[in-house]
Amino acid sequence: MVTGHTGFKGSWLTTWLLRMGARVSGFALPPATDPSLFLAGALLDDIRSTYGDVRDAESVTRAFAAARPEVVLHLAAQPIVRRSYEDPVGTFATNVLGTVNVLDAVRQVGSARAVVVVTSDKCYENREWVWSYREKSALGGRDPYSASKACAEIVTRSFRNSFFKVTGDIFVATARAGNVVGGGDWAEDRLVPDTIQALLAGRPVELRYPNAIRPWQHVLDPLAGYLKLAERLDSGGDAFAEGWNFAPWEEDARTVGWVAARLQRAWGVTPAWRPQEGARHHEQIFLKLDSSKARLQLGWRPKLRIHDTVDWTVDWYRAFYDGAPARRLVEDQIARYEGVATPSDAQQVEA
Repeated sequence: MVTGHTGFKGSWLTTWLLRMGARVSGFALPPATDPSLFLAGALLDDIRSTYGDVRDAESVTRAFAAARPEVVLHLAAQPIVRRSYEDPVGTFATNVLGTVNVLDAVRQVGSARAVVVVTSDKCYENREWVWSYREKSALGGRDPYSASKACAEIVTRSFRNSFFKVTGDIFVATARAGNVVGGGDWAEDRLVPDTIQALLAGRPVELRYPNAIRPWQHVLDPLAGYLKLAERLDSGGDAFAEGWNFAPWEEDARTVGWVAARLQRAWGVTPAWRPQEGARHHEQIFLKLDSSKARLQLGWRPKLRIHDTVDWTVDWYRAFYDGAPARRLVEDQIARYEGVATPSDAQQVEA
């Protein structure tokens, strides 16, 4: 079961699971963008797809009871920081109570053994320091989005300790990824979609916080982490039922301005940008994650460096707008990713 399967990350994950031979069910709102990777990728006919709202507990439970999933990957969320200022109630309801509803459906149906709840790198109390946050760092969040993700972490821990550890046969972990990019994202207020749309329209790229540092990573790297974590939960159980960071190598945390310039160079134009006009809500400037724990205990490492991440992303969009089928582009990059050797720590530093 993939919640949020109609979104950007959910569509990539669903395609990868189908490629692996899984029987996939999905629960999510209808696609929120036009185009959408879910519809462009023709995924609707290959899975059991239910359109619904995670805020509706009865709908969630019905979908889980019908699918009886063995593995649950909970990605459904309100994922945009700026939108959380415009709709804080909807953001908290989706990201907090939606997580409550999913975990309670898991508890009631009882078919799942492994559950991965995807939160965010922004679940930590951001102290605007240059060091990377680890899994034992304090949870927090100044803006509604970040606070809602910290709350989702607390909710998950509560369900784990109150219910799942009692029965001992359902194992639940949380996954905290960085700023995920890749082809097929058309969401509002995200750097890559905004930059690609500006390039297609021949207009200047607008940036809100060009000096903000984020842990950028290609979508396939954290998805590989989610899948590996689900596998470990299924085989190793409670030893892996806790929080996990999935981040790029520390040197690949770059500024918004650097990534925008790199995207433009890869597209073949001279980098240029202008400040975004209008009101700007507060956003944290420094954010890095440490994924040493995942490397040491899960055997997971990011495969793609920041230059590869940008190049793969631009290649996807360029091919899509030249007429290539979205599903084939996703599958081709998954196959290519699977063929990339997992680097050692020494190789990462050398790169």
